[in-house]
Amino acid sequence: MRVLPASPRARKGVVLGLITAVVLAASAFGLDRLVNARTFQFYGGLTHRVEVPDKVVALTFDDGPDPAGTGELLHGLGTVGVPATFYLTGRELERHPDLGTRIAAAGHELGNHSYSHERMVFVSAETVATEIERTDALIRRTGYRGEITFRPPNGKKLLGLPRYLAEHRRRTIMWDVEPDSYPEVAASASGIAEYTAEHVRPGSIVLLHGMYQSRTTTRQAVVPLVERLRGLGYRFVTVSELLARRPG
Repeated sequence: MRVLPASPRARKGVVLGLITAVVLAASAFGLDRLVNARTFQFYGGLTHRVEVPDKVVALTFDDGPDPAGTGELLHGLGTVGVPATFYLTGRELERHPDLGTRIAAAGHELGNHSYSHERMVFVSAETVATEIERTDALIRRTGYRGEITFRPPNGKKLLGLPRYLAEHRRRTIMWDVEPDSYPEVAASASGIAEYTAEHVRPGSIVLLHGMYQSRTTTRQAVVPLVERLRGLGYRFVTVSELLARRPG
């Protein structure tokens, strides 16, 4: 059976189809990069670190509070006398209000990490407001009275979330060092400490997770990490204290 050559119109359709597929794939890749960008968003202010001349660094802990590891984490931080910023979810605060109160009573900063820890991308303005305001209220019930900064769940944001934060004069808080996000680093406490020491800079914001059962090595890394950074001349501040050092 002889196969007839494709007509010019058919060939053009195939080419256009291929071009469309490439453009859509590139757009999706670009959108994904934008949603996950640590240093850029369309609206409002975003901070992943602060340009400062002196050696200060902010330790931050995401998710929870959870009974499995919160007490041990607080003990480690208390042993070395370091303040940290805890980005807590409203859902976990509602389940464990006593743990939120313990974190605040220990002198740490409480940040908002949304209520449900769901992706806040392509959601309504009402959903954004509810997620943030409901969690703000739960944070206040702990007795914490300081500034409440906000970090997006999984660092994902696009339009609605940054717009809400900008309208309420709040910044999106990201990070520039994330040692326990890499399995090969998070496999040991020494790996977490060394990775942090190698990548931290003056004004860095370090992302850690330490309150769940699976984060044992992160909790074990707190004391050696602090001692390692102190040996390099670093002091520890909360995120709001770091923001107050922004130039201008």
